[in-house]
Amino acid sequence: MPLFVVIAIASCGRGFYPVFYAFYCSYSSGNAEVSPISSIHSSLDDDEFKARFSELVSKQHWSTFKREFGEIEPKKLLPSLFEKRIDLGIVFRYFKWVQREQGAVFDLGSYCTMFRRLAECREYGKVRAAIHLMVSGEPVNSDSSAAILHKIIVSGGERRDLTGLVIDMLVYEYVKSSKLSMALDAFRRSGYYGFRLSVLSCNSILNALAKTTATQTIEIVFKGMMSRRINPNQITFNIVIHAFVKVGKLQKAMDLVKDMESWGCSPSVVTYNVIMNGCCKMCKVGRMLKAEAILKEMISKKILPTVVTYNILIEGYCKDENCFLALRLLVEMKKKKMLPNVVTYNSLINGLCNEGDITAAANLLEEMKDQGIEPNIVTYNSLINGYCKKGMVLEARKCMNCIMESCLVPNLVTYNTLIDGYGKLGKMEDACAMYNLMLERGMSLDISTYNSLLTGFCKANRTQDASKLLDKMVEKGIKADIVTYNILIKTLCERNQSGKGVTLLDEMFYAGLKPSYVTYNTLIEGFCKEGNLKGALILRARMEKEGKHANVVTYNLLLKGHCKKGNLEDANRLLNDMLEKGLVPNGVTYDVIKDDMMEKGFMPDIDGHPRSSATKTSKRKKRRRNQGEEAIRYISSTIGYGRQQAT
Repeated sequence: MPLFVVIAIASCGRGFYPVFYAFYCSYSSGNAEVSPISSIHSSLDDDEFKARFSELVSKQHWSTFKREFGEIEPKKLLPSLFEKRIDLGIVFRYFKWVQREQGAVFDLGSYCTMFRRLAECREYGKVRAAIHLMVSGEPVNSDSSAAILHKIIVSGGERRDLTGLVIDMLVYEYVKSSKLSMALDAFRRSGYYGFRLSVLSCNSILNALAKTTATQTIEIVFKGMMSRRINPNQITFNIVIHAFVKVGKLQKAMDLVKDMESWGCSPSVVTYNVIMNGCCKMCKVGRMLKAEAILKEMISKKILPTVVTYNILIEGYCKDENCFLALRLLVEMKKKKMLPNVVTYNSLINGLCNEGDITAAANLLEEMKDQGIEPNIVTYNSLINGYCKKGMVLEARKCMNCIMESCLVPNLVTYNTLIDGYGKLGKMEDACAMYNLMLERGMSLDISTYNSLLTGFCKANRTQDASKLLDKMVEKGIKADIVTYNILIKTLCERNQSGKGVTLLDEMFYAGLKPSYVTYNTLIEGFCKEGNLKGALILRARMEKEGKHANVVTYNLLLKGHCKKGNLEDANRLLNDMLEKGLVPNGVTYDVIKDDMMEKGFMPDIDGHPRSSATKTSKRKKRRRNQGEEAIRYISSTIGYGRQQAT
């Protein structure tokens, strides 16, 4: 035996024996290959092997471990560790370390064996950790969920209970790792194999789907749970209800609330808050009446409203331009010793600013400060918007200074609102100064910034500056949106150039944009103003062809256009057409009938039988006057109904 081998063996402790024994066997057999594992087996008995391996791994002596066991391929060593019945905690520690530190790659079979062994020992936390390693590992992750599921089932043998547990954990891990498609596939296939998942895993799938707009898939998963007798809990229902509300399917959401009790679940305050919020945001007519009905049902079931409940109602009333009732709710909250938060005050301040009551909004700001509630950027942005709407740009600028003093950072909304405020007053130098300040601070400008500047330039008749701004937008790769086109079309119509506005309308289609009601109504108004009623009617026909049915604003513009041209009978037919389509007349409709029809001696007939006062007898004149008054009463009552419904 060569001298260096003898010296090496003699100079090493017992711990190095396996490696040098393997090396010696390889050398002495004329460099013939000998498996490291078989060498270990032949050199040490099981107890010695287990003791040495366990000692190094448990004490995490990884440098020594690498010297003694580093040459052995992990994929071949792992089965030997299972055979020698080494403590699974030790094996799993090695399993994790060799992947993390040595970049070892295990196949699907190795993982499945590890799952089964850990599950048999009820080491469920370690099963989850092993599944996480597999799902995040690229080689195994390249396998389809079908292949993984099949291998888990085959490896599980007769212990279907443990196999089902592993599959359940796998589904949960897929969702956690944002592999939703694999989770859905595993959910579906586990049903084929007859495995019932836990409600926790199913809820995780539903919750992930609820963050998207995949309502149809949510329904499939929810119905799949029912058919597989996976009993939903309150969380399940709340997730599905929220998903339906999010996409505007309020009726389905309400039906689910009724179904909860049949599954042994009771609606919670969260359930009702979600439905209430949906009513306030989605319903167009009578939304607050529906929200109040839900509140009554909630209280009848002895479920007490929370701050969130009040905030939803307050925001709803404010959006409905009914700050009076919103402020009453604030008083009610205080009476119930319920502390309003920044969301409460922000809704009220924004609502009051939109109604033009900036003084009351400023008082609420002071009130919230007195109560120790710190205003945030949303609070100040609402106030800045309120001041700008009133043309009080100096006060708006003071608000911006308050933002700085409060260690808050003005955002795009802050700057855009101020630019818009300056632009509406024709103070384009100040607006441009704000724009330059945004650039100095390295802010990423959006289309709203340019639209605000464009509005100001157009209003100030600074055509050249508006043109330069459009060029700058193109340079920066910012695409014009519907608002941009609407600003330009409005400017052209105001200059009696509605025909050029139609050219921009065509351009919108080429740009892939769909014109809004504002676009069409602006052009119709422009043509009517120019006395080109034919052009206005052509626009209405084009509008209808594009799937946008004329709304109240459209009818009001055409009514006024007909009256301006003296076509009062046509105006009367148009009025009847509007009513037949179920559209609710507004104050503008009333004024057109009163000022442009009745003041000219024409008594409108809402039944569709117009009569000209110039050609009838005095007896019929009285009858027509009665009919005209009847039309006015009808329109007035309809306007009142519309306002009542809105609140």
